[in-house]
Amino acid sequence: LQVNNNGVISFEEPVRQYTPDPFPLVDGRPFVAPYWGDVDNVLGGDIFYRQTTDPALLGDISQDITQYFPKSPFTATWALVATWDHVAYYGSISEKGNTFQAVLTTDSNMFYIILNYWDIQWTTGAASDGDAETGLGGTPAHAGFNSGDDTNFYNIPGSQTDAIINITTTSNVKVPGRWVFRVDNFQVTGV
Repeated sequence: LQVNNNGVISFEEPVRQYTPDPFPLVDGRPFVAPYWGDVDNVLGGDIFYRQTTDPALLGDISQDITQYFPKSPFTATWALVATWDHVAYYGSISEKGNTFQAVLTTDSNMFYIILNYWDIQWTTGAASDGDAETGLGGTPAHAGFNSGDDTNFYNIPGSQTDAIINITTTSNVKVPGRWVFRVDNFQVTGV
């Protein structure tokens, strides 16, 4: 597992590409894209990640997953939490920052991804033809999940359009700014 600064969690190899492509990817790379864009945390913001077996946190995750997928009771035994906190975009000459998070969790049988969006102020870095002052334009960020098999993937509505800046108001679980996927037996609830 690799937490990449460009808003991607990848498996086996890092993802160095900062201008996003829509899913499914032609090269078959499986990864989770909470907000695949031209992040530059050297200019601002921090990226944190941790694996956890903390019973309180796993209890909260289990409760949420069971609420969203009531036909599949779930008791999390492990989670990875990755947070991009007020991260800047490449070439930024502003104070704009995005805050978003990915939670990967399992009970050793079922696997889920939770994507949380708190504050999204930019869509594009300068290397992806975005405006250095506004962080808009060019090729906007992409959000979703790609299994690598050309069949199981999901592009969150608004991905790679100017509308991705509104992701904090969208959801598939009736919680603004939250998207949840079951990925072992691919399911997207509420869509």
